[in-house]
Amino acid sequence: MLIFCAVVFVALLGILIFLNRARAQKPNETVPQSTSMTNPSSTNQTSTKPPSEELKKKLTPEQYHVTQQCGTEPPFRNEYWDNHRAGIYVDVVSGEPLFTSLDKFDSGSGWPSFTKPIDNKNLAEKSDRTLGMERTEVRSSKSDSHLGHVFDDGPAPTGQRYCINSAALRFIPVEKLKEEGYGQYLPLFENQKK
Repeated sequence: MLIFCAVVFVALLGILIFLNRARAQKPNETVPQSTSMTNPSSTNQTSTKPPSEELKKKLTPEQYHVTQQCGTEPPFRNEYWDNHRAGIYVDVVSGEPLFTSLDKFDSGSGWPSFTKPIDNKNLAEKSDRTLGMERTEVRSSKSDSHLGHVFDDGPAPTGQRYCINSAALRFIPVEKLKEEGYGQYLPLFENQKK
């Protein structure tokens, strides 16, 4: 019976991901914002989110859907799930530094996964009860953009798995950190040089 329930759960999850992906691929249609997913915080005083129309011009349809409408991109078919270059990942909306490649690991989920953020204050966590389960949503503090979710099944030392949508991120390789204004993060990578 347990195996049957697991198969049904996986099938339903697959259908939900497929339908979500199909919705995201229709750029001329507006995707209604789910009322069950965490909405952007109205109490976030430090939010520097640009107006919606400006974001629609700046972001791709998928980036907008993920960051502003709490969407999810397809696993294994996104930009950074298998990126192994050294560098940092920043919020695609605000440029706020979020994660480093030093804390990235292959979780097998098909999305970029990290054990910890660059700085906890750059993230906000909120309860998410969609899909019939209790999860913790991760949002960027500065722009209040949806990034993904955090789970407590990650590797040591933190035991956490920040499962993040590539569409919510912009990768900056080590060699461009200084040029792009993130030179203060270069010391993190000094011990990695041979």
